[in-house]
Amino acid sequence: MDLLWIFIVLLSITWLISMISKTRTIAKLPPGPKPLPLIGNLLALGDQPHKSLANLAKSYGPIMTLKLGQVTTVVISSSAMAKQVLQTHDQFLSSRTVPDSMTTHNHDLFGLPWMPVSPLWRNLRRVCNTQLLAPRILDANENLRRGQVEELVTEISRCALKGDEAVDFGKVAFVTTVNLLWNTIFSEDFVDPNSKIGREFKVAVRGIMEEAVKPNFGDYFPLLKRFDVQGIKKRQSVYFDRIFDVLEQIIDERIDEQKKSFGSNKIKHDFLHYLLNLGDENSDIKLGRDEFKHLLAVLFIAGTDTSSATFQWAMAELLKNPQKLSKAQQEIRSVIGKGNPIKESDISRLPYLQAVIKETLRLHSPPFLLPRKALEDVEISGFTIPKDAQVLVNLWAMGRDSNAWKNPEVFEPERFLEMEIDIKGRNFELVPFGAGRRICPGLSLAMRMLPLMLGSVLHFFDWKLEDGCGPDDLNMDEKYGITLEMASPLRAFPLLV
Repeated sequence: MDLLWIFIVLLSITWLISMISKTRTIAKLPPGPKPLPLIGNLLALGDQPHKSLANLAKSYGPIMTLKLGQVTTVVISSSAMAKQVLQTHDQFLSSRTVPDSMTTHNHDLFGLPWMPVSPLWRNLRRVCNTQLLAPRILDANENLRRGQVEELVTEISRCALKGDEAVDFGKVAFVTTVNLLWNTIFSEDFVDPNSKIGREFKVAVRGIMEEAVKPNFGDYFPLLKRFDVQGIKKRQSVYFDRIFDVLEQIIDERIDEQKKSFGSNKIKHDFLHYLLNLGDENSDIKLGRDEFKHLLAVLFIAGTDTSSATFQWAMAELLKNPQKLSKAQQEIRSVIGKGNPIKESDISRLPYLQAVIKETLRLHSPPFLLPRKALEDVEISGFTIPKDAQVLVNLWAMGRDSNAWKNPEVFEPERFLEMEIDIKGRNFELVPFGAGRRICPGLSLAMRMLPLMLGSVLHFFDWKLEDGCGPDDLNMDEKYGITLEMASPLRAFPLLV
């Protein structure tokens, strides 16, 4: 009860300050629902904000304003408005509104997705784009991706031979993606994901993503940030500590290993080796241990969660639509041939498989792009986005915009065989990885790995839902987060072809 009264008093003080402080006159804010005193439009968000805001946009338009506590928020819900934010005015709308939970361990200063555009941000992008995600690096590491997919197929084959063990798609996708990243960065296999440390790592990754989007009083009433009333930041700190403990151990072991191997040919020339050399006086990029530790954490947090979620949704949509599943399998098996593994060079010959992934991303991309922040007043379509306003691009609403998509609620990969739309930030109807200077640097890796994983499990196996479950019985409910997870894990029995 004491905590409740403290909270009420703090809210009252915050409201009084906002009432008596001088505010700038905004030329013309976008339309939006009338805010309530003190809390503004917070009640309008509900537990599925992407859906609530999409419904509001039907009344107020593709650019609208809400007052979330003390935070002025502009919500974008159409490709035309998204183009204005992500391309036309990208220079002034590329800063971040950072959730208080993501300021843990100064992640807002060192974490690539959240930090402001700055020399450090440019250096981190440059490191990723030249030493991890450049085409020549990705080409050189194709054998690693192929090896991880072979392990995925082997594990599913084991389940098929056993006959009574269903595949948990979310679990196998997480293991495959985290092993790929681990091998690429550290030149070794990830610790057994079923071990205690493996389970804790997965829980920490998912926990960070979930805490980042939980309604947090500190995000809406800045005066409350220092109190962490809901304990969100405290829990977030525990998750980050778990990940950093694992990374610190790997880094320390590598430093000792390099000292012992100095001058020999046993040194591993991988991404971690490159990062450790950035502290060298001859390096043109200077990064300290904190900077690259946060970079490694970002790679695992963002890279594993988003890819595994997309893979699981793609399989769910295909199992729910058996004709689409059969069509995808038919294409793969006729092009690749029975028993032959899929290579990355084959993907361009599998247009329907590519269309399945695009359609999955249209329907099941992250609900919002990470929030942006206006560096100055920006005028869009006769409305003003005021300086310091938060800007949310509602991908979920854009993927279901009937002005952009025919039958938007229907899973229809064929639509992408008839229209030329890519996901590289040029076609604003479909920007699951963002666009402009804030586009996700992992796009190129994800679009090599996803078709390889999905294509392989479709190629080598037929699939049967658990007893008593038909396509119409699949639970397609979403679990809200930075990515949209399936509320219930997707499981099915594999049958060897």
